[in-house]
Amino acid sequence: MNAADALYDEVLITPDWPVGPAVGALQTTRAGGISEGVWASLNLALHTGDDPQRVAGNRRRLARAVAARGVPGAELHWPAQVHGTRVVRAEDLAAAGAPVEADAVMTTRPGRVCAVQTADCLPVLFAGTGGEAVAAAHAGWRGLVDGVLEATLAALQEACPQAVWQAWLGPAIGPEAFEVGAEVRERFLAVQPHMTGAFKAAARSGPWLADLEALARDRLQRAGVAVHGGGECTFSDPERFFSYRRDGTTGRLASLVWIRPEAGA
Repeated sequence: MNAADALYDEVLITPDWPVGPAVGALQTTRAGGISEGVWASLNLALHTGDDPQRVAGNRRRLARAVAARGVPGAELHWPAQVHGTRVVRAEDLAAAGAPVEADAVMTTRPGRVCAVQTADCLPVLFAGTGGEAVAAAHAGWRGLVDGVLEATLAALQEACPQAVWQAWLGPAIGPEAFEVGAEVRERFLAVQPHMTGAFKAAARSGPWLADLEALARDRLQRAGVAVHGGGECTFSDPERFFSYRRDGTTGRLASLVWIRPEAGA
């Protein structure tokens, strides 16, 4: 890697989870890119008002970082996230000639990169312990309550029914910052009635504070998935993370997972 790539490498987060060497994964921070102003510096989204050329440059840097981790010629393809539960295969996303609406990407094919973008919503990476399949899911509160994590796991289990699944939780808005209305709390408790502890009153007559990570962790563990990561609050760490709730106009982080090509050799 050249000097710019080496500097960029220092600001990435490498997930710490018990998966085999066939699995690669990365989490970006906001540092290491070329965007300016409210998007500084590694904004990876085109829909936020940033200069498209700078976004393209940031995406090239990220692709080089993935390539350096075992995916030569890595290509990044992004779903059009709509806070839903649809899961798309990475190879179908790559082959599509138009934007594909989905909030999770999975694959069983080595060399295909699964990626989602966030700026407060919870990114969740999945992998079979042996690298049988991988997935990346975008879990805002709407997708989470409607079952995007369960939909992602179902797609993985259908492809590889014997695999043991691991999940890694990336940076998201924390429980001291995520204000939601009573209707959001009621929707969660309708499907997770035992999770009253994931909500606390923000004020005597005001909104609730929700623990998005705890709600996701509970759903994954009840589905038999081992959960790792978590604990990084996007809202409270402006030096490292973009946050839509904090800043409004801002960039997007990326969470990526793949199976290394040599795993299919």
